[in-house]
Amino acid sequence: MDDHAVGKSNTLDEIISQLKRSLEFASKNSFANLSHLRDLESAINSLIDRAVSFLSHQSSAVSHQNNLIKIKDLFSGFDSLSLPEKKERLKTAQNLLESLRVKELKSLGVNSIIPQLHNSSTSIQFVKGVGEKRAKLLSKLNIQTIEDALYFMPMRYEDRSRMKKISEILNPPPPPFNKGGQKGIIETIAGTILSRGVIKTKWGKRLFEVVIKDETGLMRGKWFKFNEKYMNKKFSTGQKIIMSGEVEFNPYNGSMEIIHPDIETLEYSELQTGASELLHVGRIVPIYHLTEGIHQKTLRTIMKEAVDNYADSIVDFLPENIKTNQRLLPLKESIKNIHFPEKGTPIEKLNSYLTDYHRRLIFDEFFLLELGLAIRKRGYQEEKKGVSFRVDGNLTDKLRSILPFKLTQAQERVINEIKSDLSKPEPMNRLLQGDVGSGKTVVALYTMLIVVENGYQTAIMSPTEILSEQHFLNIHKFLEQLGLRTALLTSSVKGKEREEILTQLSNGEINIIVGTHALIQEEVRFKNLGFAIIDEQHRFGVIQRGTLKNKGYSPDILVMTATPIPRTLSMTVYGDLELSVIDEMPPGRKPIDTLLFYENRIKEAYTLIEKEINAGRQAYIVYPLIEESEKLDLKAATEMMEHFKKDIFPHLKIELLHGRMKSDEKEDIMRRFKEREIDILVSTTIIEVGVDIPNASVMVVEHAERFGLSQLHQLRGRVGRGEYQSYCILIAYYPISEEAKMRLKVMRESTDGFYIAEKDLEIRGPGEFFGTKQSGLPELKIANIIRDHKLLESARDEAFKLIELDPSLSVSEHQLLKDSLKKRWQKRLELGEIG
Repeated sequence: MDDHAVGKSNTLDEIISQLKRSLEFASKNSFANLSHLRDLESAINSLIDRAVSFLSHQSSAVSHQNNLIKIKDLFSGFDSLSLPEKKERLKTAQNLLESLRVKELKSLGVNSIIPQLHNSSTSIQFVKGVGEKRAKLLSKLNIQTIEDALYFMPMRYEDRSRMKKISEILNPPPPPFNKGGQKGIIETIAGTILSRGVIKTKWGKRLFEVVIKDETGLMRGKWFKFNEKYMNKKFSTGQKIIMSGEVEFNPYNGSMEIIHPDIETLEYSELQTGASELLHVGRIVPIYHLTEGIHQKTLRTIMKEAVDNYADSIVDFLPENIKTNQRLLPLKESIKNIHFPEKGTPIEKLNSYLTDYHRRLIFDEFFLLELGLAIRKRGYQEEKKGVSFRVDGNLTDKLRSILPFKLTQAQERVINEIKSDLSKPEPMNRLLQGDVGSGKTVVALYTMLIVVENGYQTAIMSPTEILSEQHFLNIHKFLEQLGLRTALLTSSVKGKEREEILTQLSNGEINIIVGTHALIQEEVRFKNLGFAIIDEQHRFGVIQRGTLKNKGYSPDILVMTATPIPRTLSMTVYGDLELSVIDEMPPGRKPIDTLLFYENRIKEAYTLIEKEINAGRQAYIVYPLIEESEKLDLKAATEMMEHFKKDIFPHLKIELLHGRMKSDEKEDIMRRFKEREIDILVSTTIIEVGVDIPNASVMVVEHAERFGLSQLHQLRGRVGRGEYQSYCILIAYYPISEEAKMRLKVMRESTDGFYIAEKDLEIRGPGEFFGTKQSGLPELKIANIIRDHKLLESARDEAFKLIELDPSLSVSEHQLLKDSLKKRWQKRLELGEIG
C-alpha cells in the first residue's frame, strides 16, 4: 500500500477520513483484503503522524492524540502477525478511531468528519460510563451501537419538574399508602437531610430512612431493599438533596413518606438557581425498559451522554419535500427531545407518544417499512419470466357443474381479479382474504384448474402437516372427478411413496401437489410449476416465494390467509401484494349462537349437546394442544373421551381424533363422522381449519381461556355450515387472565371475522399478533400500527409516490435514504433489489 493508494490528504478532516477508509478497506468482506495488502503498517503510521501533527497545536486535543498513538502502536510489526491477530488489532483500531468524541471534535472545528466518525458500527462501550462489562448488559436490550441507544425510546415519562414545598403536598394530604385516587402522581421536593440510618418497624422489619426538612415541614424517604454501608456513605446529615416519588400518608405514625424515592444530591446554590443539568429530578424524566444489572439512573445517565455527544451526528435521510409535506420536525431535535423533553412539554402527550418529536420518528419507521414494500412490489411487477395463461376452459366449467352450490357474487368478483392477473405476462402476487366459511378454498381450486388446463403444475403450501392434509382432503374429492392427479407431500411421507411422488412431480404426471415446506426442499423438482398457493397463516410467505425463485421458478403466487387481516396489517405485513377480499358469506346460513359457560355450569353444556344429537345433529368437543405439553394434552383428551363414553353419554357413539394418528386413520374417522356413524368427535385443535360437515351443529371448546381469538373464531367456523341453528359453547376454567376474559367477551359479541381480527390486534398488540421477526419485515421500535394508523397511511402514500418517481433510488438526494433503507431492511429486500 503506497502513498498513492493512501492519497495525499491536506486537512485533518481528510486525514482522519482516509484513515477510516483504509481500516474499512482492510476489514471489508470479512477481512478478505488482508491477504493482498502490503505495507499497511507504514501507510497507517504516515496518516497518524500527520494527524497528530495537526492536533499538537491544540491543548484540548490531548486525548485524541493519545488514541491515535494507541492505533499506531497496534500496527507495530503488523505485517508479520498471524491472520487472527491482524483481525483483532484492526477491530480495536476501528473502535478507537470511532471513540473520538464527536462533541470535542466539534470544538476543534472538524465539523465535516462528524457524520463519518459516527456510524452504526460504533460500539456503545465507547460512550462515557459504559465500558465492556456494561456493553454486554446493554446488548440484552438490543443496544449494541450508539445508534441503537439513540433509537432506544423511553417507555414512559415522569414529570419531576415542579418542585413543591412539603406543606403544599400536605394540603390536602395524600391517601394512606396510595389507597385513594392520587396513585401514580409523582411529587418532587428539595430540602436538607435531618437524619438518616436503619430503623426497625414494630414488626421487626429493618428499613433505611432518610428524613429531610424544608422551611415548611418534614418528609421521609424509605428503602426496604438497601445496602447499609453504601447508603450511609451516600447520605449524611446536613446534605442538600432533591427527592422524587409517590408520596403516601402513613396512618400508623401520621408521617409523610416516599417509598424508594429517586434522589439527587446537590449544592445549596443549585437549589436556589434551579440547576439546568439535573438529570433524575427537577425535570421531565424518561423511564426506560431495563435488564438485570442496569438501573434506571445508570441507563438514563448513559442515554444523556449518548444524546449530548452523538445526536448531532445522526444522519437525517428523509427528503426535504416529504418533511415539508408532512410538517415534520428535524430528526436531531426530535431524538433529543424524545429522550430529554423540554420543560413544559405536556406529560400526557409524551406518555401517549403524541408529541411532534414522537411523530417524526414514528413516520420515519413507517416510511422505511413502506419504502421497502414499494420496492419489493415493483420488483414483482418488473419480473418478466411469468406465463400469460388462457383463462377460459373446460375444467372450470366442469367444476361449476359438480359443485353442490352456486358461487357468491364476492367469489365471482375475486375469481375475475385473479383471472385478470393470470392472463398477464408478469407473475401474479395477490393476497386472498375472507372470513371463515366464505369459500376461499373453492376460489383457489377454480384458479388452479385454469393453470392445469394450460399444461402447468400447481402447488399448495401450508405451514403445518395438519393443514396440508385438510387441504388435500378438501380438494381431492373434486379433482378425482375431473380426472386430475393430486398428491400430498409432507415430511411424514417417506420411502418408496416419497420417491414415487418426486418422480411423478419431475415428469409432470402430478398436476397438483399439496404439502408443507417439504415442497421447497432441495430434492423436489417440478416439470413446469406455474402457480403456487401459499396458505400464510401469519408465518409463511415471502421466504417461500424467494426459495421458489432461487430454484429457477417464477410462478404466479396467491397468498391465502386463514382469517381476515386488519387493514393496518394488510398495509404493512402484506403491503407488497395486491388484495382480494371475499366479503360475502354463502346464502342461507344462520348466525351461530355463542355461549360461555364457566366450569361450574358444565352440565348445561352437556344438556345442549344431548338435545342437538337427539334432534339428529352432531357435535365436536375440542381440547387445546400446546406443543410443549403435547403428550399431557393428548392424555387429557383421551381420558375425557373415556369419561364421556362411560359417564356422560354412554348411549352415544364417540371417537377421538388427534394429530399423532396416521393420515388414513384420520381420513377414516372424518369419513365416518361425515356419514353420521359418529355422534361426537372429541378432538385436539387439528380440526381448526378446512373441515366441512354441514350436519355438525355444536362446537364445544374446552379450556377456551387457553385459545387465541383467531383459533376460537376458526373453530366456531366449523359449525353453522348447514341449514340448522348452530351453537359454539366456550367452557372456561379458573384462574382466567384479563386478556382471556376480553377474548371471550369479543367471541360473544360478534361472529364477524374482520371485527374479531381488529379486536385481536388491539388486545395483543401488533408485536405479538404478528411477530415481525417471523414476517421478514423490519421491527417497529416506536411506531404502533393501531395507535398511529393515520401516520402509517401518510407514510405509505409518500413511499409509493417516491418509488414511482425514482424506482431504484438513484437520484443523488436519495443516496442517504437508500443507505438507511438497506440498513433497516438488511438482506430482506432480495426480492426487489435496489440499485
